[in-house]
Amino acid sequence: MATQHSRSAARLMMAPAVFLLLVWMLVPLSMTLFFSFKKYLPLRGDSMATGLDWVGFENYVRFVTSSSFWPSVQTTLLIVGSVLVITIVFGVLLAILLNQPMWGQGIVRILVIAPFFVMPTVSALVWKNMFMDPVNGLFAHLWKFFGAEPVVWLSQASIESIVIIVSWQWLPFATLILLTAIQSLDGEQLEASEMDGAPPLARFGYIVLPHLGRAITIVILIQTIFLLAVFAEIFVTTGGAFGTRTLTYLIFQRVLESQNIGLGSAGGVYAIILANIIALFLMRIVGKNLDA
Repeated sequence: MATQHSRSAARLMMAPAVFLLLVWMLVPLSMTLFFSFKKYLPLRGDSMATGLDWVGFENYVRFVTSSSFWPSVQTTLLIVGSVLVITIVFGVLLAILLNQPMWGQGIVRILVIAPFFVMPTVSALVWKNMFMDPVNGLFAHLWKFFGAEPVVWLSQASIESIVIIVSWQWLPFATLILLTAIQSLDGEQLEASEMDGAPPLARFGYIVLPHLGRAITIVILIQTIFLLAVFAEIFVTTGGAFGTRTLTYLIFQRVLESQNIGLGSAGGVYAIILANIIALFLMRIVGKNLDA
């Protein structure tokens, strides 16, 4: 049992790391809040002394009353929800498949996980030029082979294209977490249920899926945090056009258009609020699995 002296020593050794973490988080957040109440125009040549005019909540009102604000929020939630559904469903299927004994199992697992280590910019460029190009892309050749007219993916199916690209990048992460959870499942339970005559779907629904509850919860929480900030894939492929402008991309555009750091900071505060609302919702709905 840890003594009071050992606990105090542990706190003392952890204090520098905790302090640095707090500074790393609080300083950018404080600067964002500060600039959100200012009219800061450094891109127009204003200096720090003359370019910081107090405007109160003007930036917040201007940002939220923009005709693009709510559509960008809806697009953000649509992309996040679609990617979560795809990665969890196919992640469970791939995890079950990879858990089966097969020749070259280790190599197959590495190949499945490899896309997660590709930078978002690179993966977006690969999908844009090699797969979704309406003239020379792989999908265009497949469409022509079957006698169909090629689809201009990034304009005719823009949201679907972004969802596919982002899902391809995050599917290995979900597969890895779910595969680890499946490997910890007690095989005797499955063997007993099989001997009792339970069909495969019943074994999956009553044994495997409940066992994956915690892993699915972790995947949802972690992926949601990162998916709310999806930017590179949109910047490289559609540039925010054709209804693919998310809240993060809207903030980027507003800063470039107005050259007002204060307006972008107000948008950043809205993004933080949205992320916290979604996080609280997820913790209440699916976070109970962590305590089960």
